[in-house]
Order: sequence, then structure tokens, then C-alpha cells
Amino acid sequence: MAMSGGRIVTMCMAAAALLVSLTGGAGVAAASAKELRQGFSAAHDTSYSHFQPVLTDPTGVFALGFLRVNSTTLDLAVLHLPSAFPLWRAMPDRPAPWSAAASLSFNGNLVLTDGATNQVLWSTAAAAGDRAVLLNTSNLQIQNSSSPVAVWQSFDYPSDTIVQGQNLTSSAALHSIDQRYAMRLGSNYFALYVEPPPLSSGSVAAAMYSKHTALEAKARIVAGGGPIYVRVEPDGYLGMYQKEGPPADVMSFDTFNHGVRALRRMTLEPDGNLRAYYWDGSRWVLDYTTITDSCELPTTCGAYSVCVPPSGRCACLANATEGPGCAAPSVGSGLCGTTGGEVGGLYSEVRSHGVEPANKELLGFEHAPSAGDCEALCARNCSCWGAVYSNGTGYCYLMDYPAQLMVAADEKKLGYFKVRSVGEAAARGGRATGVKAALLAVGVAVVAAAAAFGAYRVWDRRRRAAAETRQQLGADGDGLSPGPYKNLGSFSSVELSSSFNSLRR
Repeated sequence: MAMSGGRIVTMCMAAAALLVSLTGGAGVAAASAKELRQGFSAAHDTSYSHFQPVLTDPTGVFALGFLRVNSTTLDLAVLHLPSAFPLWRAMPDRPAPWSAAASLSFNGNLVLTDGATNQVLWSTAAAAGDRAVLLNTSNLQIQNSSSPVAVWQSFDYPSDTIVQGQNLTSSAALHSIDQRYAMRLGSNYFALYVEPPPLSSGSVAAAMYSKHTALEAKARIVAGGGPIYVRVEPDGYLGMYQKEGPPADVMSFDTFNHGVRALRRMTLEPDGNLRAYYWDGSRWVLDYTTITDSCELPTTCGAYSVCVPPSGRCACLANATEGPGCAAPSVGSGLCGTTGGEVGGLYSEVRSHGVEPANKELLGFEHAPSAGDCEALCARNCSCWGAVYSNGTGYCYLMDYPAQLMVAADEKKLGYFKVRSVGEAAARGGRATGVKAALLAVGVAVVAAAAAFGAYRVWDRRRRAAAETRQQLGADGDGLSPGPYKNLGSFSSVELSSSFNSLRR
């Protein structure tokens, strides 16, 4: 990263000023350490308001230290000091409880410990180096004088961000800070995924919602020639490589070949979008957005919802009412169990006209003679969560994850979706969810009392069937997650004929 001497001085002065702000003025001298030698140890100091530096790079632009994530949790992070942006975090998926007893030590390995319990919270494992340094690229390294290369480096273990010059390989991945989304590399592409819910036990697959395949205009990707990697380049693009030399693909940013020389980063953000930025000396300037259509983002409407373009308004699959989310992503061991996956046991069904997956080009499909045949392919498959049939092409798109990323389409598209039933959720909740189950039953009774008598009889039969299912299934804590979602599991089947045309305005 080539910069003039004056600009480096200016950045260092800005970084120093911000460091005082971040630390509250306490112990700024501690940030002057340029390397950590064996025997080093530093305790977390609660007088630091946000970030306690323990190691800085030679320019003073980056620092490693204790990052106070919020009022209750702590992490080890590398910060870009002028912006206070964490370029790397050690434990983004499980930050440690905020504690004055936390300490960082170096004895060949970096180790973060909870001093109160003597529990190792994070470590670099068997790195076996003699010093730890932070380079002026923000790369944290453990070095050994007997080895020409680092024995461990943070660039190999990214969290949600890569910076220019950092290779992201197929052995690593970017995860959004909440761990809901991931960027991974394939044989000749990179893709964005919705990660399976926690505790899904492999019953829910990751859902690919964006894919970029190499054009291979300047270099070919050879099968068996080794894994690919991507790198943010100073000229303003994300290059894809199989070996050094001309890139196999160039994903150009807005400033591509515009002569902008600045620190660049690419971050997988909490909304699931992958964006590129450059630092102009005072702020991060947006330089590239991977997904520009809001309906192609999984966060726009949520699970069991339909996004209506071009407005991006959301509707529920069950009844076309508006809402930010209509059911929680399900967890558990699958859609088959003691009831054999029968409707009314482990799941209920929702059918909808006029919907299709926004990511249909990324889904596998089969040819089916009719919508009924397409539905049957999913209904008898314990790992299938939904199917969408196109009357125009005869394609049957199968989903191995709970319905999401759905968009409004024409009436020729017919959807069939499985939803965890309320009975199964109550049964699996055990004593911990007994109160919630009781409140839910009262709520359903109130709704039923307000319905027509015929509807009440349907509900009453459903309630008795659910009670029998609870006795069969036992309790293990799975089911619909709590939250402000509409209950789609009250009936064993919902048939819709609306294509959400009323929402296209």
C-alpha cells in the first residue's frame, strides 16, 4: 500500500487522537508495544471504555487489543484505529463474558484466558513462535526466528472482513458478525450462503443466495490444479486466482483503475450483503455492493415470507398479509420421526400460487409432469422443506432448507412448503416451554371462538391431533423459535390462490 510520508504522518496523528478517545485516555502508553515476546502477559483493564490496545503496527494505524463488544462481552480484535473498525476478531461467534479477570499472554502461542476460572477462551493452538507482531497490513503474525514464514497469522482466519493483499482461500470463509451468513469458495466460484440455524443437527442445509463464477478471460482454472483464492487488489477489484499471475476473474469496484490508492476492505455485513470500501482518510467510502436487488437479500423479508418487487414489500406465504417475518427458521433433527413425517405430526403444509425462489438459478431441479408430482417429490423426502413448480417449464425446484428468499411471480408458479407444527413445538419444548405452550393454547382458543363454527370444528380436530402427537414425541426443545412471527402451523394444509398482486404498488 503505497502512501506519501505526509499522509502516513496525518493518519498516525489521527490514529493517536482516536486511540485516546477509544481508551478514555487511560494507559495509552501500553499501545506502544511493537512486538510481544515469550513471557508477555496483559490483564484486561476496566478503565478502558471501548478498546484496550496491547500491540500496534509500526505505523500506529492498527492495534491488537481487548475489544468491549457490548456491556457484557469481550473479544480480542485488530482495529483500524482511525475508524475504530474491527478488521479481525478472534471469537466473533462466542465473545467472552466481560470480565476484569481476562488476560492475554504469549508463550509461543497467544492465549486469551478467563483468570477467574482459568479457562482458555481462545488460543492460536500449537503455533510455537518466539514473538508476535502486527504488520502494517493489519496482519497479526506469530513468527519464529528459525522459519522464514509466519507460523501463524490472522490473515488465515478471517472473521467478517478481508483487507487488500489478504488471500481468502477455500480452507477459510467469511462469516457475518452474527454468524447467519457466510462467503465460501468453490472450484471456480465464490458464493454467499444462509447458514443453518443453531442446533439443526444437519437437518437444514445452507442456502446459497448469490454466486459469482470466474469468467476465466485472462487465465484458466484447471481441474486438479489446486484450490482457488480471492484477493482485494489495490487497483480496486476482487481478483480470483488459482496461481499467481493474471487473475482468472476480475470483479471490478466503482474505483477500478481510477488511481485511488487507499486501504481497501471487503466485508460480509449483517444484512447478508458483501460490500467493498476504501478509506479516504476520514471515512469508509462504499465502493461495491454485490446484491443490489433487496428481494435477493435473505434479511429483507425473512422465513416463510414473499418479497414483492420492485417495492421490496413483504407478505406472508400463508395469507398475503404484510410483515417482516412470518415464521421462525426451524431447527431439529429433520422432518421425519415417530410419525413418519405425516402431516399433523412433525410439520404442517402451506401451498401458495404466484411465488418462486429468488435464487432459483442456484437450486437443483427435476422435471415433473404436474404440480402434484412435484409436491410428492418433496412430501416423501425427509430432507426437503419445500418445492416450487413452474407450469410453463415443468421444472420442480426443491429446497433443503426452510422457505425463504421467495419472491412474487405469475400464477404459473406453484409452491408447496413444510412448516414445523405447533403441536411438535410444544411437545419438544418440555417444561421450559410449558407456560408458552399454555399461553399459545389460550390464544388459539380465543381466535377459534371468534371464527365461524365450521372453522372451529377444524381447529378442534387439529388440537386433539396435536395432543396425541405430543404424547408420541416426548420433549427435546426443538420447534418454532419464539418471536413476533405469524403462526402458520395451526392447520394441516393452507391453500392459497392469491399471487400477491394486491401488494404490487
